[in-house]
Amino acid sequence: MTNSTEKASTSGKTLEMLPLFTGPAPCGPDAADAAPARPRLDQPFVLGSVATPAGPVPRVTSRLEGSDRWGTLKARWGVGRMDYAVDPGLYALGKPDRESPVLVSASYKMSFDRLREALPGRNFWVLVLDTKGINVWCAAGKGTFGTDELVLRIAASGLADVVNHRTLILPQLGAPGVAAHTVKKRSGFVVRYGPIKAEDIPAYLDAGNRATEAMRVKTFTLRERAVLIPVELVEALRPALIVAAALFFLGGLGGPAGYWANVLHEGAFAALAFLGAAAGGTVLTPLLLPYLPGRAFAAKGLWLGLLFAAAVLSLAGIDLTGWPGRFETLAWLLIIPAVTAYLAMNFTGCSTYTALSGVNREMRWALPLEIGMGLTGLLIWIALRLVGAGA
Repeated sequence: MTNSTEKASTSGKTLEMLPLFTGPAPCGPDAADAAPARPRLDQPFVLGSVATPAGPVPRVTSRLEGSDRWGTLKARWGVGRMDYAVDPGLYALGKPDRESPVLVSASYKMSFDRLREALPGRNFWVLVLDTKGINVWCAAGKGTFGTDELVLRIAASGLADVVNHRTLILPQLGAPGVAAHTVKKRSGFVVRYGPIKAEDIPAYLDAGNRATEAMRVKTFTLRERAVLIPVELVEALRPALIVAAALFFLGGLGGPAGYWANVLHEGAFAALAFLGAAAGGTVLTPLLLPYLPGRAFAAKGLWLGLLFAAAVLSLAGIDLTGWPGRFETLAWLLIIPAVTAYLAMNFTGCSTYTALSGVNREMRWALPLEIGMGLTGLLIWIALRLVGAGA
């Protein structure tokens, strides 16, 4: 592709890759001075430097070390994820020369590592934009992987002195943030959009910068959905454990036995049911996403929550012959789907199924519904405990 208004096929759906340009950018002699310092040579993954007319450039290889893989694993589980970044600027992958291609990436280290790992035996310049440690797709939507930053980074790195050509290869998913014609006008560099997957770059280049249809399709397979689970699960469990602990001790109120006996029976059930709902929303939702009914993620979560609630309540053996049992059943039929639906909505930002306008529409009706269901169910459950305690 040669401009940012070409289309990308996303899981069978065509999305318009619209240019994003938000106002004036730094220009003139102060533009490069405003940029952060060049990449440090003492970063753990840097193996020396390459001399260029613009000064020494850090050199990296396509081989990932144990520390790189350990960092990726921690980031997948949300440990230090927001600080998992490399210094922005120009890097040398292998032994590039003045004719070597220039690839553009984000400062999120996992994106940087995936790119270099996919290019063994190849020589490239890699221009890393300052995306505040965010991946390409998300940063393009936020504007940090954008026109202004790209133009600024070209100037700050002295790229025009490093290479003879004037072509940049950007990841296709970065297209929404970059106005290619503006980059050409302000920097002299032509923007081309490479394939979605880094591992397709060698074939793309060998074909004369031409991508196949398969290279333009963003899939969302079971494996790609499953890899999202750890960080969402960790983020959800932090508040879920607090709520579960509160439900555990509140369960001791009321009931046929003493407080601690009720805690171990009623309280344990409530805590496990709530944690199960949280796990269902963060684990089962992405795994079963294509098979759950409904288009909205909240609707998918509601259906999943209802099925999970029915299974939990059937195992609990609640006595439905009296009103206390019926009200308790109603409470959990409201609480569990509300939790799973809310957590299911977290995956709207990392799927290929959604657009910003659709997400906004969904949140306008889903959030009030989820909050209303959850609070109503919780109030019913607490009222049953208090009534039982006063009896």
